[in-house]
Amino acid sequence: MGSPGFEAAVVGVVAQLEPGEVVSYGEVAAQAGYPGSARGVGAVLRKVDGLPWWRVVAHDGRLISPDAARQARLLRKEGVALVGLRVG
Repeated sequence: MGSPGFEAAVVGVVAQLEPGEVVSYGEVAAQAGYPGSARGVGAVLRKVDGLPWWRVVAHDGRLISPDAARQARLLRKEGVALVGLRVG
């Protein structure tokens, strides 16, 4: 989904995530009103600066961002427990 409405909805959901709160791409899509659009969430996170992108992970807790090591550091700094590159 590349519509401006989709992007704005995803930005609204991700911008409200609190430190230490972790959700999946699918959860963001569903909360934004676009269930089934998890891949589109990833596209928005890559495109929009200033969002706490590191708080969004795969449905199974894996860190799948292109910069997973940085994502892990940021999550640990917020107190999120990780096992390797997976929220655990």
